[in-house]
Amino acid sequence: MRTTPTPLNQPFSVYLDLVRFLAALAVVLMHMRMFRLVDIPGSQHWTLLGRESVMAFFVLSGFVIAYTTQMRRPDALDFTVARAARIYSVALPVLLLGFLCAWVSQGPHVPGMDASYQVAKPWFYIPFHLLFMGDLWRLSEHPPWLGPWWSLNYEVWFYVLFGVACYVRRPWRLPAIGLLLAVMGYKLWLLLPVWLAGVALYHWQARHTLSRTAARAGWVLSMVLLVAYEAYGVEELLRAAGRASWLGQHVALGNADRFLADYAFGMIVVLNFACARFAGFTGLLRVARPIRLFAAYTLTLYLSHALVLIGWPELYPHDPASITDVLALSVAVAVATALLGMLTEQRKDAFKRLFERVLGPLRRPAQRAALAPAPLNPIKEKHDDM
Repeated sequence: MRTTPTPLNQPFSVYLDLVRFLAALAVVLMHMRMFRLVDIPGSQHWTLLGRESVMAFFVLSGFVIAYTTQMRRPDALDFTVARAARIYSVALPVLLLGFLCAWVSQGPHVPGMDASYQVAKPWFYIPFHLLFMGDLWRLSEHPPWLGPWWSLNYEVWFYVLFGVACYVRRPWRLPAIGLLLAVMGYKLWLLLPVWLAGVALYHWQARHTLSRTAARAGWVLSMVLLVAYEAYGVEELLRAAGRASWLGQHVALGNADRFLADYAFGMIVVLNFACARFAGFTGLLRVARPIRLFAAYTLTLYLSHALVLIGWPELYPHDPASITDVLALSVAVAVATALLGMLTEQRKDAFKRLFERVLGPLRRPAQRAALAPAPLNPIKEKHDDM
């Protein structure tokens, strides 16, 4: 029972790009406030939806990976090359910049972000972070000046798990999944359902439809739930409940300490996306070009903005209460993203060709090792595991 591939309509595709960009922007605003770089009227609300935006990324990521895998039907090697090019085209240059900035600066500058021990051993920590091992089990490490990196420590391993579930045949599939989960550890297990919710949403929308009226009503309901989630402090309540749970009392949860809140918000995102899929937001097509342009720099903005936020006060006597200074900092983030993005995210095809040259010789051996030529549905095709 495979899901029939279903092309997404253009309004929903543009909608997802808009959500992707706005989510990255929310993370930037949150960090501007967290780093005490803004103290203008209303800025106390800038920290809202920062963490929640990462959960929106997770749901969106699971949805898009399931969609592209079903539509394009890549083999295991093509899947690996596409994911590696997408991530490393941005992650590798930004990681090297983070280490360079920390080495030049020789100081933490932001409380809790002293990574001098990593700068002293780049030969170990650069490969460590390029393997996204910073949140396995009890580890809680991110590169110098790159706090947002933590989400990649989760998402990349979710990619790997999805690939194993899709491409490894019986009888090796279940042992391979079990081994991978054993490597990932409990923190990644806790947030995996949020990512898988996006995968499940893709397969649901391929088999079900909503009337435009019902879809728009559901979309409005999701926005009401979002406002209520923030207005009534649901995140704080669920975070406290998670910390008071057996898990919170006995293990260090690190970046997964809001797992209960993440589940709740993830369901709001799922409802929002499910309804937006059929809501017919054709008005977005009028602004599709700028939305897609901004969305094309999302990963660069998300990963690199912290470099600008931390380095800015070193170069300029920033006044957090000055609207002019806050605007100047915002422009600096935008310019840095545009320049870096042209060298990284917009050169993804060059990284893809590089990975194809490196991994290409493995194609035949990989197929002989029982990699399935067509991806399986890791959620719906349970009978294949039994």
